[in-house]
Amino acid sequence: MNDLPLDQVRTLLAVVDEGTFDAAAAALHVTPSAISQRVKALEQRTGRVLLLRTKPVRPTESGEVLVRLARQVARLERDAYAELGLSGTGEPTRVSVAVNADSLATWFLPVLTRVPEELRLYFELRREDEDHTAALLREGVVMAAVTSSPDPVPGCSVRSLGRMRYLPVAAPDFAARHLGGPLEQVLLDLPVVAFDRRDDFQDGFVRRLTRGRSNASALRHYVPTSEGFAEAVAAGLGWGLVPEAQADPLLRTGRLVGFAADRTVDVPLYWQQWKLDSPALAQVARTVTATAGEALRA
Repeated sequence: MNDLPLDQVRTLLAVVDEGTFDAAAAALHVTPSAISQRVKALEQRTGRVLLLRTKPVRPTESGEVLVRLARQVARLERDAYAELGLSGTGEPTRVSVAVNADSLATWFLPVLTRVPEELRLYFELRREDEDHTAALLREGVVMAAVTSSPDPVPGCSVRSLGRMRYLPVAAPDFAARHLGGPLEQVLLDLPVVAFDRRDDFQDGFVRRLTRGRSNASALRHYVPTSEGFAEAVAAGLGWGLVPEAQADPLLRTGRLVGFAADRTVDVPLYWQQWKLDSPALAQVARTVTATAGEALRA
């Protein structure tokens, strides 16, 4: 195999993005049979199964490599059009980014307003926990991500953004009723707020207090938005770790009180993106880094 036919690679991407062979056919203005033939030809050419024929269709590990390639080629083509002064389709460029909910709620959105308008970019943000955003990079779903990992995904560069600090807080009445004793004991039974069922952040806090002996209480409320999480804690549903940027105004107004002041948690954040010689991506990276430098701890 000396090369990969780009029409076949683009067809694979269309199937993944659209979710079915029929939808991909409609998007590419060809028949479903043509889509199937192109995908089969690409699988024969690579000697790999590239798609799981589920609903929606999902790429295999080998398929993810080619999906990422297709997105990168499309990005480079758009940059080449821009450098040549060609308008192409006249459509703006999509930049897909995975970002965790707390960053999205506190410091990331100003990034979008600081990117020069002449680049004609529009952003598709995928909300995902910072421990899992790297997976979206590997799968080729996004071209950049805010992650908690300093280890670059293959084919990506990585740079440090800073540290997001989290404060252990509770509503004043909740704290007065429940937080009078040793924390390593009382937190084991107290209601706690968690983001979702994958969120073990509060559990990790309790494990550090108890030297690995226990998690937080099983009595927990799941609130899957960053703003809703902080409000749930302020409402007295339970204690939780709230980003400093969200906690500070609530502490000043007395809606929250802190506890375990010496037990704040810092989460290092990193920016990972495809290694492409792309002016648009480079500008986004510079803007993200500058904005993070103003909002996060060094």
